[in-house]
Amino acid sequence: MNNWREWRKQQRADLIARRKQIPEAERALWSEAITASLIQGFPVLQQRRVGCYSPFHGEYEPAQVMVYLYACGATLALPEVMGPHQPLRFRKWWPQAPMRKDAYGIAIPHDTEEVIIDAIIIPMVAFDSQGYRLGYGSGFFDRTLAAINPRPLTIGVAFEILHLPTIYPHEHDIAMDYVITEKTIYYLTDHTLQSISRETCAIRNTLK
Repeated sequence: MNNWREWRKQQRADLIARRKQIPEAERALWSEAITASLIQGFPVLQQRRVGCYSPFHGEYEPAQVMVYLYACGATLALPEVMGPHQPLRFRKWWPQAPMRKDAYGIAIPHDTEEVIIDAIIIPMVAFDSQGYRLGYGSGFFDRTLAAINPRPLTIGVAFEILHLPTIYPHEHDIAMDYVITEKTIYYLTDHTLQSISRETCAIRNTLK
């Protein structure tokens, strides 16, 4: 596709608007299913340094998962934007952590210690059947993942209505290891997302 940037821009606007229009009762049910999949499918996160996020524009709210993982012993961190073309910095978060608003109005920890993450839960405007993520167009998460070695376990979260056949990926796009929607857990294998159960997902990650 020659005009992929314009296509993504239009898709982004349409899908964000669609996500914001999800009825609250439906959003609550879908969010409960995603939360259950994160908790039951990824017990491995209880021993990890997990990057998460503060929700924006109707994204899935991960607060319940964050509190649960913290209580289980995980180290949690939230991203801080360092500059327009730089990787994100992750700062330690806990339920009573001091917080402030960044330039985008998103809540981030205030001057807590930096964390080098080894797993990350990533919000998505949309995703495709090859595991690629459509974000807000800034490239922050792609730059961040490319800069961390070894690469963290990547778990994208979105509602199923945001599932596209393709986002027309380019060389800078990084596919997710897993994608979770209210419908299922998708696992990336042979460059294609395959649906797996929570139990199978937990076993896969325990064996790694």
